[in-house]
Amino acid sequence: MKRRNFLAATIAASVSAVALRAAEPRRPPRVLLRSSWQTVNIGDIAHTPGVLAILERYLPDAEVRLWPSNVNNGVRELLLERFPRLRIVQGTEQLKSAFVECDFLLHGSGPSLVAEKDVVRWSLETQKPYGVYGITLPLKGSASTVATPDDTFAKTIEVLSGARFVFFRDSVSMQLAKDRGCTCPVMEFGPDGAFGTDLRDDEKATAFLEQHGLEEGNFLCCIPRLRYTPYWVIPEKKAQRDEAKHARNESMKEHDHLPHRQAIINVVRQTRMKILICPEDRTQMSVGKELLYDPLPDDVKARTVWRPDYWLTGEAISTYTRSAGLFGNEMHSPIMCVGNGVPAIVCRWAEQTSKGFMWRDIGLGDWLFDFDNEDDVRRLPAAVLEMAKEPVAAKAKAEEARRFVVQRQRETIQVLQKQFA
Repeated sequence: MKRRNFLAATIAASVSAVALRAAEPRRPPRVLLRSSWQTVNIGDIAHTPGVLAILERYLPDAEVRLWPSNVNNGVRELLLERFPRLRIVQGTEQLKSAFVECDFLLHGSGPSLVAEKDVVRWSLETQKPYGVYGITLPLKGSASTVATPDDTFAKTIEVLSGARFVFFRDSVSMQLAKDRGCTCPVMEFGPDGAFGTDLRDDEKATAFLEQHGLEEGNFLCCIPRLRYTPYWVIPEKKAQRDEAKHARNESMKEHDHLPHRQAIINVVRQTRMKILICPEDRTQMSVGKELLYDPLPDDVKARTVWRPDYWLTGEAISTYTRSAGLFGNEMHSPIMCVGNGVPAIVCRWAEQTSKGFMWRDIGLGDWLFDFDNEDDVRRLPAAVLEMAKEPVAAKAKAEEARRFVVQRQRETIQVLQKQFA
């Protein structure tokens, strides 16, 4: 579609939506949330309940329907238990009804404008407005896992320009959008939706911790990650092995995990704390065993627990909130920690896009380590040890960041609420 035609359609959508709302009897607003990208990663799972919890808190009268990509593997049940009023839209007829009955499409958090085609479809078919909540904007030429070709990137900017608002989960993405000519009227930093996730599974978490002698407040969590997620090892993904990505993983895996091993050794030998090596996605249990647990000295290994099984978001958060903090190469477990006032250190690299820079945006720049920078690599073990030795200070630092995030959550939903005035 030509840019001028799409923008004209978007303007018409805004006018039509206002007229439609004015003509209807007063009723609660209806939001169609496009989210739930996959279930093999507890962070991807967390995007949806996080946004739902934020909407529940700050837009409580709204009727929210979820348009998911995937709610398998127990996620559907997880969502409905926490949000019993939620309607999950699946199938052609249900989607058709949602397009007719909902007032606004909200694209949820993700590594990009994940459902761009669906946003365009909504705008063209319904002539109703849409907004974007907490995304990263990847660019061709970065080492991103979702690098975007130039022509596609231009189309993405066009779609973002037609939104009522776009909240970027990192300031680097926001500046990129502005530099590339995005004209959306509201472009601001908006925390990743996963910060709002409040799922819990205390029973499973308690049983696991008791089984392995992990005392509340007396252990740290550590999460491994390769440069590229090897989806090809997950049977249900049916992905062909990417030899270039596999080679990059192999070449960097020792570099990217040696600092964490040293941090584990330092914490175990210099404090009373234990370590839990745990996963964020279904590929990381074996990574943690190979690169973190197995190479540890015997005395350190005796006070380190390796979790061999994947888990869902509720059990993970119930575990994190009982810990003294978390460190590792992932993003969303730290997000869920800080969203609950738990200290968390993030280690990033170029392959992960710019999302890690959100740690600077929420005031935790001291806990952001760029593993493409050798000075940061060397500094990581000391930072983890400080977190373990100074738990009260670390907790206060995390709580300050949490309060800032909550303030932004409130402000972002106020922007959404104005769309129904």
